[in-house]
Amino acid sequence: MDLYGEQIGGRLENMGSFSKYVGGSPTNTAVAASRLGLNTGLLTRVGADHMGRFIREQLLRERVDVRGVLDDSQRLTALVVLGIRDRETFPLIFYRENCADMALCEQDLDPAWLKRARAVLINGTHLSTPGVFAASVGAARYVKAAGGRVVFDIDYRPVLWGLAARDLGENRYVANQAVTQRLQSVLPLCDLIVGTEEEIRILGGAAETVAALKIIRALSSATLVCKRSENGCVVFPGAIPDDIEEGIVTPGFPVEVYNVLGAGDAFMGGYLRGWLRNHPVEECSRLGNACGAIVVSRHGCAPAMPTWPELQLFFATRERKFRLREDSQLEHVHWATSRAHAYEELNVLAIDHRSQFEHLAAETGADARRISKFKELGLRALDFVARGDARFGVLLDGRYGSEALAKSADYAYWVGRPIELPKSRPCTMLLSFTRCSPSNVAT
Repeated sequence: MDLYGEQIGGRLENMGSFSKYVGGSPTNTAVAASRLGLNTGLLTRVGADHMGRFIREQLLRERVDVRGVLDDSQRLTALVVLGIRDRETFPLIFYRENCADMALCEQDLDPAWLKRARAVLINGTHLSTPGVFAASVGAARYVKAAGGRVVFDIDYRPVLWGLAARDLGENRYVANQAVTQRLQSVLPLCDLIVGTEEEIRILGGAAETVAALKIIRALSSATLVCKRSENGCVVFPGAIPDDIEEGIVTPGFPVEVYNVLGAGDAFMGGYLRGWLRNHPVEECSRLGNACGAIVVSRHGCAPAMPTWPELQLFFATRERKFRLREDSQLEHVHWATSRAHAYEELNVLAIDHRSQFEHLAAETGADARRISKFKELGLRALDFVARGDARFGVLLDGRYGSEALAKSADYAYWVGRPIELPKSRPCTMLLSFTRCSPSNVAT
């Protein structure tokens, strides 16, 4: 789970509020690929806790298969705290010691499920512990044996290998021969390998990118993709030339960098959209570069991933804004096509009244405290009629309906909460719509 600081430009020490998103590189990629039309699933562990349930529910909304998302009653869900200082600085702290996802083991594999996959993506971060290493290699072998392909996202974080101080989670490169050897051990299984220049160097065990690529090529015949941020990417399907520019170069898209975190996962989702459909290398790269460009312009990782209609609009727009997040049309399409719920029909009980009930209580001499009880009764009546049908909803206020609002979180119904001033003109009224179970803003 990612907790993103909302005070852009501030230190983590000074953050006053955070946004909560699903996180982790494989999870982000699963969401990215799903939004682009691929059928994706995730194999991981989450804590048998509130955050584990949040991740499972959010993945379901994103149409990611959660049969491989396993509850761990002994460990908590992994957490990362992140901030955005400037275009170069993105401090983050990993809370991943004895966490659920790093306890994944080979016994957690479902061979029948894995053999149905056309491809499996394994991740370099998870090769740092023996159990997840064995699970990753085991999953790759099952998929490979069934005729599928193996994708390797190098995803190198020195702090998770014990090579950097805990407050340097943003550090991307520390040379280490033991890490290189561990990463190289999976290369014979791979069909596609993706990484930044720093990640290519750690995988190859060389200080220079081309030299590292040549070492990797000697160990694997996989297609090699080198991500170069705003410069796009370079792909090497075969022999490695002496100059990196002699690979298949696909330029990036010029946009303002707002947040680099998650851009590589977006690139992977876009590249896989093309690669799994056997599109030409140039098209795979164009899709990956576009997805990365869109995500670097936004706050957050998984929720920033573009949808297929959004990506088509991005390509169709001839004059793009450099500050892409200020493109109102693109942002609207992102919002409209990434919503978890589209309500074609709603049958809503409105009991959000306040002054009207106060007047009624005064006229009849009733105790005003009974208004809250009435609204709880109204929610029970709605549930009696709806019987779990999510097409039903209720309007409740926060003054007399606060108890009913709290209880509504346990139901599947649409919930609306008014935030206008009583007796104000309708043109100044605002409504905050919240679907309480699963919790989701649907304004």
